[in-house]
Amino acid sequence: MRIPTRTLCLAAVLLPGAVVAQTRDASQDAEIQRLRQTVDMLTARIQALESGQANASPAAPATATPTAPAPAVAAAPGAVSVPAAPLVAASPAALNVPPSPLPARETFDEDEQASARVDNEVPPGDELEGFFLIPGTGTWLRLGGYAKLDAMFDSGDAGDSDQFITSDIPVDGGRDSTRFNMHARQTRLTLEGRRDTGAGQLRFLIQNDFFGSGGSYGYRLRHAWGQLGNTYVGFGWSAFMDLDSGPDTLDFAGPGASPSARVASIRQYFPLGNGNQFILAAEHRAPELQFYGATQRSRTAAPNLVLAARHEADWGSLQASGLLRYLAYDSAQDSNEGSDSATAGGLALSGTWGWGDNGDYMVFGALGGQGISAFIGDLGGLNLDGVVDPEGDLQVLQQYGGWLGYTHHWSQRWRTTVTYSRLYLERDQLLDPTVFRRSDYAAANIIWQPAPSWSWGAELLYGKLQEQSGASGDVFRLQTALKYDFVK
Repeated sequence: MRIPTRTLCLAAVLLPGAVVAQTRDASQDAEIQRLRQTVDMLTARIQALESGQANASPAAPATATPTAPAPAVAAAPGAVSVPAAPLVAASPAALNVPPSPLPARETFDEDEQASARVDNEVPPGDELEGFFLIPGTGTWLRLGGYAKLDAMFDSGDAGDSDQFITSDIPVDGGRDSTRFNMHARQTRLTLEGRRDTGAGQLRFLIQNDFFGSGGSYGYRLRHAWGQLGNTYVGFGWSAFMDLDSGPDTLDFAGPGASPSARVASIRQYFPLGNGNQFILAAEHRAPELQFYGATQRSRTAAPNLVLAARHEADWGSLQASGLLRYLAYDSAQDSNEGSDSATAGGLALSGTWGWGDNGDYMVFGALGGQGISAFIGDLGGLNLDGVVDPEGDLQVLQQYGGWLGYTHHWSQRWRTTVTYSRLYLERDQLLDPTVFRRSDYAAANIIWQPAPSWSWGAELLYGKLQEQSGASGDVFRLQTALKYDFVK
C-alpha cells in the first residue's frame, strides 16, 4: 500500500513535536518528583528535631505564642510551591560568639563598639541589630554608623574649631572674640562582617568619618581590620588603649590625658578564663621628635610592643597596659649632625565600675612614661616623644596624667556625665618656651535619648593650656549635638 506524499510530510512535522512534548513531560515529572523528595526529607528532619526538643523539654508549657507562617516562594505555573526558609535573627548564639560580661551602657561616640575583643566578644550593649545572613554563605554583614551634627559656641579662640583639643588652645589673646561653628564631620559609616570558620570566629570591620584633610569633609579611614579567633591584624585602635574606660562626652576628642592612637598592628589575645586575659601586640607608630639640625629625621627602627593584662566582670573592667618603644633618628649622609637612639616606654592603668540598678558607672585611668607622647590624646602629633640636643644626643621626654568620669542616669532616657583630665609634660631647657607643659580638661553634659535610634545632648567644656614658660590660656565651649543611628 502506497502512503501519500502529503501524509508523510505531515508526519515528519508532527512526530518531532510529539517526541519533544513527551520528553518535556518526563523532565517536568522528574523535577516534581525531586521536589517532593526534598520536601519529604525536610519534613522528616523537622519532625525529628521537634521530637528531640519535646523529649528534652517535657515540662514545656502547653500553650505557645503563635508565629506567622513562612511565606511561600512564587512559582511558575505547573511547579510545586515550596515554603521559604524562615529568616534567622542575629544573636550571639546564631553567630557563635560569646557576649561580653561587661554591663551594657550607652555612649554618644560609640567608639568602644569598634574595638577588638578577646574571642570576638559582642561589645557590651550591642544587640546585633542590623546583621543579615548573605544567602548561600555563612557570613553575616551589618551596615551601621550614624549621622551627627555638632554646633559649638566658644568664649574665645579654642585653636581647633571642630574638636576640643586643650593642647591647641592659644595663649596670646583672642579670649574675648567669641566663635561659632557647626559641622557634621563626625558622621561615620561602618561595615562589619562576622563568620564562623573552622579556625574560629572571623570578624571584619571597616569604618570611616569625614575628618580627613581633603576639604572640609574629607574622607578619613578610622578602622580597617580583621580578627580570626584571637589573632588581630589591620589598622585600628592601639592595644595600649582601653576604649571601655572612655567617658561619655559629646566632644569628639575627649580627655587629653587618655591614650589615643590608631595604628597598624598585629595582636594576639590569650584568654585565661574567669574574665582574665593577656594581650600582646606589635604596632607601628613612628617616633615624634624635636630637632635642632636641618637634616635630622626620625627613623622607625623597630615596632612598638604592647603587653596588657585585663579582667572583665559584671561590675566592670580593669586593665594594666605596658608600652615599649625604640626611638631613633638619622641625618643626611653628607651631614655632620649625627644620629642616635633611645629606649622609651610607659604604663597605663584604667577601668570601669558600675553599680546600682539605674546603670550609674565610673571610668578612670592614669598613665606615665617617657617617649610615649605619640600615644596620648593631647600630645600626639606635637613631636614630643623626645628632643635632640645641639650635640646630637637624643633625650627622651617624660609624660604623666590621668582622667576620671562619672555617669548618672536620671531616668531611662536622661543621663549626665562629668569628666576631668590633667596631663603633664616635663620641663626641659631644650624645649621652646611656647611648647606644651600642662593641660586641664573638664566637661559636663546632659543627654536625652528618647529612642535607641536618636540622641540629643548639650555639653559645657573648659580647657586650659600652660606652656613651658608658664604662660597659659583657657577657653569655654558650649556644644550641642544631635545624632541619628542607622540600625538601632
